Amino acid sequence: MMRTAYGAQLTALTDQLAEMCRLAGIAMERATGALLDADLAAAEQVIGDHETILEASAKAEEAGLALLARQTPMARDLRTIVGSVQIVADIERMGALALHIAKIARRRHPQHALPDDINGYFAEMGRIAVDLGDSARQVIVSNDPGQARRIREDDDAMDDLHRHLFSVLLDREWQHGIAAAVDVTLLGHYY
Repeated sequence: MMRTAYGAQLTALTDQLAEMCRLAGIAMERATGALLDADLAAAEQVIGDHETILEASAKAEEAGLALLARQTPMARDLRTIVGSVQIVADIERMGALALHIAKIARRRHPQHALPDDINGYFAEMGRIAVDLGDSARQVIVSNDPGQARRIREDDDAMDDLHRHLFSVLLDREWQHGIAAAVDVTLLGHYY
């Protein structure tokens, strides 16, 4: 009976992490939309919803630490629980990055934060970021190491876009000014 309750608590922790990934993915999708469309309402929604991610993060971390404190997990379960606590911080960071993107969109509103010729880079970065969040959710639910390795490939695609974006910024043909260069640099970092 005790082992059944323990298994249920581990499953609940996994469900919490999956839900956090879903929320962070939604936040990133909305933040990207706010950025590309200069959509103040979407930016405000991301900013307002960020507290939900923080609350979910605190609950998941507490649940993981409670499992460590109340149970005596053996090797595999111990790795799962410790890994879950680490994942909580990563997912919280994903939500915080979406928050930063939304704040830049809000700060530049009603103007667009990005020059038109840069939008395509960020549309793709946003798509990859949302896919990464969804892939992380699927890995958490399925516990599939092969699927986890594929996340690294998507992350490499994001890194390639990021590098190319810097080459655009450093090109002598850049005509959009310092403020746009700073926004593009920060936004590239957030993605």
